[in-house]
Amino acid sequence: MKNLNIALLHYSCPPVVGGVEEVVSQQSSLFHRHFQKVKIFTGMGAQFSDYFQVEINPLLGSRNKKILHAHKSAREGNLKPIESLTLKIYKYLKRSLQDFDILIAHNVLTMRYNLPLTHALLRLAEEDFIPIIGWDHDSPYFYHDYPSYLDEEPWSILKQYNSKVCYVVISESRKRQFEKLYGKGNNIHVVPNGIDPITFFGLSPLTIRLIQEQNLFDADLLIVQPSRLHPRKNVELSIRVLRALKDKGINARLLITGTYDPHESRTVEYYKKILSLARELNVKKDVLMTAEYKFKSGQRLIPSRIIMRDLYLISDILFMPSIHEGFGLPLLESGMIKLPVVCSDISPFKEVGGNEVCFFELSETPEEIAEKILNLLSIRKSNRFFRRVIKDYTWDNIYKEKLLPLLTEIKERA
Repeated sequence: MKNLNIALLHYSCPPVVGGVEEVVSQQSSLFHRHFQKVKIFTGMGAQFSDYFQVEINPLLGSRNKKILHAHKSAREGNLKPIESLTLKIYKYLKRSLQDFDILIAHNVLTMRYNLPLTHALLRLAEEDFIPIIGWDHDSPYFYHDYPSYLDEEPWSILKQYNSKVCYVVISESRKRQFEKLYGKGNNIHVVPNGIDPITFFGLSPLTIRLIQEQNLFDADLLIVQPSRLHPRKNVELSIRVLRALKDKGINARLLITGTYDPHESRTVEYYKKILSLARELNVKKDVLMTAEYKFKSGQRLIPSRIIMRDLYLISDILFMPSIHEGFGLPLLESGMIKLPVVCSDISPFKEVGGNEVCFFELSETPEEIAEKILNLLSIRKSNRFFRRVIKDYTWDNIYKEKLLPLLTEIKERA
């Protein structure tokens, strides 16, 4: 399927602060990141991004004086202002959306803040002018104290199902509420709100490319080892522990951030030994040596402190199986971001880590160490939740698993 031209619509967008505004912002960035064309249509806000357009028409807002006056007149029995503004907005949208493939309208089909906009959108839907997704976060009818006038015309349209609209809700519980409102048997899709670790953590562009090319957000467990490739760093144990984790059914990845000294023959030989071991244990594709990484474009990944920080942020544990160390700076760095540490019980690590890290003896088998890692993570609910959020609620995974298939289906049906 060719790239889509997607319009997003809400009463307001950033820098206006709000939950739906943040979702609109994140979705726009998501679509742009996946090479879809995107534009935001809104009543309030600003051009908050350099990557896509924001078009502001005050008649799309929730606080516009003309809209508020029309609402007041409708409650007094005069529908002419509503009808006049509906026609104006309808003509504007028809003119503005003619080159778009899909319109995603956030909340405006179910909330009472701009009734002319709601009626204009439904008129476009009835004409099959453009496929419309009603992305519905909420409804006043879910609450016992909603104003009684919402049960009357022209407001009651807010609780009526329209077969020409594709309805998306943000949770299974919301779906049950909308089914109660619309009647069961109607087609309502669930696509949860997501989070974007890329913007939340402020990840660097190179880290983003690495995550996407290596599908790192699909892993069950990310292990980071910030060590130079030197025999005393004991990287071969990390690879054996990785194999033990794979044997337990864990989709684990090992991120090694250091490199070898090409001028020292001993470390060159050690590097070759590590690669040979990874191939022998059939985990080479799961071992990512960032200092040696070459992107699909041919560009090399240049290691930096920023990329190192990024890998700490997305990982589940810091693993340090060193045989000898002088100190243990990575333990301090992990402590700064609350990243659990699993390390050998050598004296410098004991001095730095105290009782706050998980130690293993160098005489323990890879299987025993793997079990220690899993036991540590099993009692740390925050780590389990972190991994579930990354796998199930990152926008990129939601896009791949749910959103893109839905958009494709809607476009093909249209």
